[in-house]
Amino acid sequence: MPEKEYIIFCDESEKFGKYYSNFYGGAIVGASKYEKITNVLNSLKEKHNFYGEIKWSKVSANYLEKYQKIISAFFKYVAKGDLKIRIMFTQNRNVIRQLLPAKRDLEYFLLYYQFIKHAFGLRYIPFRDEGTRLRLFFDVFPHKKEKVEQFKGYLLALQSSKDFKDANIIIPKQEIAEVDSHNHVILQFTDLILGSIAFRLNDKHKEKIPGTRFRGKKTLAKEKLYKHILSEICKIRPNFNIGISTSEKGDKKNRWNYPYMHWLFVPKESEVDKSIKKG
Repeated sequence: MPEKEYIIFCDESEKFGKYYSNFYGGAIVGASKYEKITNVLNSLKEKHNFYGEIKWSKVSANYLEKYQKIISAFFKYVAKGDLKIRIMFTQNRNVIRQLLPAKRDLEYFLLYYQFIKHAFGLRYIPFRDEGTRLRLFFDVFPHKKEKVEQFKGYLLALQSSKDFKDANIIIPKQEIAEVDSHNHVILQFTDLILGSIAFRLNDKHKEKIPGTRFRGKKTLAKEKLYKHILSEICKIRPNFNIGISTSEKGDKKNRWNYPYMHWLFVPKESEVDKSIKKG
């Protein structure tokens, strides 16, 4: 039976990377499954002595094995389709030569809008005559209130677009909100996955301690956790390539159906600058 309501948790990372930039990540979960999944994940955190937030920036050698265990538990829900993960990013080689200052100023939110509108395949959500409610929860935005409110207005207007009207999607104004990731464990796991992908695509696993030929313990731990996360992704999608858009296999409905997908966002007006390395 189709869900009456879905919750989307969203996060962003790495605005400017060495090869890839503008990382956005999200997890979508049916409201009927949300409480159970949250309770299990919070219990696992407590069991493994994670008393604060779990974050990519906090990954350490001492806690590596614990991070591996809890991320494996998280991916079991992804594999079953109870949680769906979407990651979007841009490649620095794809350059917009004539980006107007006003658009550049709003780039953060313009990309976030594209992510919400397209990455989850919401236009293909199982149809309900009564409509399907959508709740959008974002990690706190690093921007002024005026821009945030403008962005929320654009998101609210999505339900009036043809695709969302055809899918009978309802987005209540009060359900577009900034939240504290400390209180939302699914958002914390989204941060972990998003951080690991940005880490690998921008070759941060190769970084050495300044003045030495050696990598630091934290870098080595993060590389191992990234590889563990990739192994979990590959259980769902064998031979997964993290640096390209995930194939829909000829069916656009798979934007909704697939439990895990990446989207390399390429603006229509961009051109390839071959002087910039691919990564």
